[in-house]
Amino acid sequence: MTEIKSIEDLFSAFDKLTVLIVGDVMIDSYLWGKSTRISPEAPVPIVNVVKREKRLGGAANVALNVQALGATPLLCSVIGDDQDGADYLRLMEEKGLSTEGIVQSLERVTTIKHRIIAGAQQLLRVDSEIEYNLTEYEERHLEERYRQLLAQADVVIFEDYDKGVFSETNISRFIQLARKLNIPTVVDPKKKNFLSYVGCTLFKPNLKELKEGLKVDFADENLPAFEDAVKDLQQHLQVEQVLVTLSERGVFVADGEEKTYLAAHRRSISDVSGAGDTVISIAALCMALRTSMPFVAGLSNLGGGLVCEQVGVVPVDKQRLLEEALHVRLFDTNEYRKS
Repeated sequence: MTEIKSIEDLFSAFDKLTVLIVGDVMIDSYLWGKSTRISPEAPVPIVNVVKREKRLGGAANVALNVQALGATPLLCSVIGDDQDGADYLRLMEEKGLSTEGIVQSLERVTTIKHRIIAGAQQLLRVDSEIEYNLTEYEERHLEERYRQLLAQADVVIFEDYDKGVFSETNISRFIQLARKLNIPTVVDPKKKNFLSYVGCTLFKPNLKELKEGLKVDFADENLPAFEDAVKDLQQHLQVEQVLVTLSERGVFVADGEEKTYLAAHRRSISDVSGAGDTVISIAALCMALRTSMPFVAGLSNLGGGLVCEQVGVVPVDKQRLLEEALHVRLFDTNEYRKS
C-alpha cells in the first residue's frame, strides 16, 4: 500500500481502490409538471407534464458516490428482465458503471419509484417492487457474480433496502467469502436483516435503524442507554466497529471499548436525501485504506453534511470534501492510521 503522509495522499489513494457494492438497486423516476386546477373526475390535482427523468437509486447511488470519490465501483444485484430493467442497465452504462454484476430475472420486477411533483411539492409516489427473498436460482446466480467480482475488490459494501436481495443465508456466505480474502465488509442495514450481519467489519446504522433493529426505545438524548444499545449490537454481531449517524447531532463511532462523538458541522441544510449513501461510501474507502475509526467518522461526517446542502440525491463533490477536510485539519499523521 502506498505510504500516505497527507490528506491529499489519502484522496489520491482513493483513485486506486475498487469497491464491490452488493444490495438492492432501483430506479428513481421523476415527473415534474404544473398544476392549476382540480380534476372533474375526482378531487385530485391535474398535472401538466413539463419534464421526466430517471435516475439510478438504492445501492446504485452508493456506486455513484464511490465513483465521484475517484474509486472504481462494481455493483452486484438482481433486477427484473423487464423494460425497467433495460432502462436500469442503460442508466448504468450512461454513468460508466460496469453491468457485469447484475443478474436479470424473469421472476422479479425492477424496483422503480415514480414521483409526481408540481411546483416544489411531491403530490404522489407510486412504487413498483418485489420485497420477497430471491429464489434458489437467483441466489445461486447472484453468488456467482459476487465471487467473480470479489477477487477485484479492496472493500465490500452491503447496501440493504429490504427489497429481497439479502437473506440471512447469503449475508453469512458473502461475509465469509470476503473474510477468507481479508477484505473488509461495511454494512448499511435495514430492519429485516439487521441482526444477520454477524462478523462484518463495520456496521453503520442511523439512530432510528438502531432502535428498530434492536427493538429498544430511549430518548435521543439518553447517551447511557444509547451506548448500551451499541454495546449490545457489538456483542450480537461480533463486530468491533460501529458507526451510528445521529442526524443533526453528528456521528458516533465505537471501536471496541473506544467511543467517539463528533458534532455535525453547521450548514444550510436543503435536503438530507442520500446523505447515508455518501457516509457509507466514504467510510468504505477509509476502511480499505485501514484508517483509524475517528478518522473514518470525521471524513464521513463531513461528506454527509456536504450533500445535505444540495437539493435532491447527489453524489459528494470530492474537491469540496478535500477542501473542507483541509480547513478543519482533519488529517493528523498520529491519528490517521490504525494502530
